[in-house]
Amino acid sequence: MEARPSRPNAELTAALVGADVGLPTTHLDDHAAYIGSWLDILRRDNRALLTAAARAEEAAGFLLRATDLACEDDLDEQAAA
Repeated sequence: MEARPSRPNAELTAALVGADVGLPTTHLDDHAAYIGSWLDILRRDNRALLTAAARAEEAAGFLLRATDLACEDDLDEQAAA
């Protein structure tokens, strides 16, 4: 994985962290619209979304662990992996 963060990674990370910490879901339409704008990227690289999702999940886990906001279920799943 490259070290440089990208906007798609950041957007997915924000959506994942927001869901994990229980933020209101009113903003999800904005996330969906932004993620939908990636069609050009996906046409060039059919693995771009999977790569961004993996990086976002890693970043979200880091943020949640660093702030002690991770759910116990999430920590148990990560320990089992």
